[in-house]
Amino acid sequence: MPLDPDRLPLSEDPDPRLRKRCAAIDVFDDRLAALAARMLELMRRADGIGLAAPQLGVLSRLFVCNATGEPDDDCVFVNPKISPSGETEIAEEGCLSIPEVKVNVARSRLCRIEALDLTGHPIRLDGADLVARCWQHEYDHLEGRLITDRMSETDRIANRKALKALEAEYGRSR
Repeated sequence: MPLDPDRLPLSEDPDPRLRKRCAAIDVFDDRLAALAARMLELMRRADGIGLAAPQLGVLSRLFVCNATGEPDDDCVFVNPKISPSGETEIAEEGCLSIPEVKVNVARSRLCRIEALDLTGHPIRLDGADLVARCWQHEYDHLEGRLITDRMSETDRIANRKALKALEAEYGRSR
């Protein structure tokens, strides 16, 4: 049965599923491929460069990314492990699950990712700059971490209104 992206809406903070560590994937089937395809579609609809499964309420170790917007650059990573390295750089990040919030986050400029593809075959890539930042951001989602966990006090003050609005909206939707 194909997954309907309208039935897998983006979860927004403070949804507690965003704070859960995700489970490893051990079944590589058509359902996994359909989930990844829908994640890529939703990522594009939201003008994002990455999306992790828990952002759709699916607590599995899967994320997709595409830092260029070119369809040939779509990447799907199952059960990823990352190895950030090199110097860190502070840059502003947003998150599809925390709309209208921007946070200055220090991340390593370089990162290696080891994962599986949708058929269970190993992938090993090295990324730099925006790609490395995206991998680290999406990996955080798989660990139950959000950019709000990395906020400075200045960022917290600057985003207070938007965060309160998200909390209020979440409370109304329950």
